[in-house]
Amino acid sequence: MRTRTRLTVREITVFAMLGAVMFAGKKLVEWIPNVHPATMLTMVYTLAYRKKGIIPVIVYLVLETVFTGGITWLVPYYYIFPLCWLCTLLLPRHLPKWGAQICYTLLCTLFGLLFGVLYAPWQAILYGLSFEKTLAWVASGFAFDVTHAVGNFAASFLIFPLLNLLQKINQSKGADG
Repeated sequence: MRTRTRLTVREITVFAMLGAVMFAGKKLVEWIPNVHPATMLTMVYTLAYRKKGIIPVIVYLVLETVFTGGITWLVPYYYIFPLCWLCTLLLPRHLPKWGAQICYTLLCTLFGLLFGVLYAPWQAILYGLSFEKTLAWVASGFAFDVTHAVGNFAASFLIFPLLNLLQKINQSKGADG
């Protein structure tokens, strides 16, 4: 029988703050179209906390929903960022640092480049688009996806420094504070 792991008060607090950091980070760079730290932070949180890394991502999604009023463009975030969490979780854990940097950079950049493709099913459902119109919608947004990919590429170089910071904080405070 599998035992259930409960979150400690410290974990709840840390995850709430990390989700808020993700939300604030997005708000700080909103003036740059399609550039934000959400993908990179999803990866950092997953690498630092493994399965529990989804919790700050959920906090971020809830904050986005509350502060935007739950508008329709937000719905794909509820499957795109968990997909990023899952892909990161499935990466090999014990890669040499150079190999990990390449993998993390590729994944982060790829999520930016494919954001429109990942977003497209919701657009097709919401607006009743045919397959051809969905492809046209994806193609028309390709320049934005390239911008997103460039932003994610640049952000990916913060993965190791932020991961190291979280690991140091976790080690210095212990698992239960």
